Amino acid sequence: QVQLVESGGGLVQPGGSLRLSCAANVNIFSFPAMAWYRQAPEKQRELVATLTRGDTKNYADSVKGRFSISSDYAKNTVYLQMNSLKPEDTAVYYCNAEGNTHYWGQGTQVTVSS
Repeated sequence: QVQLVESGGGLVQPGGSLRLSCAANVNIFSFPAMAWYRQAPEKQRELVATLTRGDTKNYADSVKGRFSISSDYAKNTVYLQMNSLKPEDTAVYYCNAEGNTHYWGQGTQVTVSS
């Protein structure tokens, strides 16, 4: 069974940085793509960034130039580096493994506030 465990969330001031990690118990290279989503209170879950097996990266317009997705296949871990954080980035961030079935982590809370 695929398990994804996110970590790295927390409270940060506006303009600050955080790096989220998503550790998998399987070979993440077996998935066509890995992704990060987020869900703010009373809002729908939205796609933040994707990383394909071919190393193509895509970002939501709202995070372009500030967030960066990467992976360490040796560690079966995907990262989301978040810089210049804004209050509107506050959300629960979820890791997703995209295959024939989508697998989700439990989420990690990111709060951007002064």
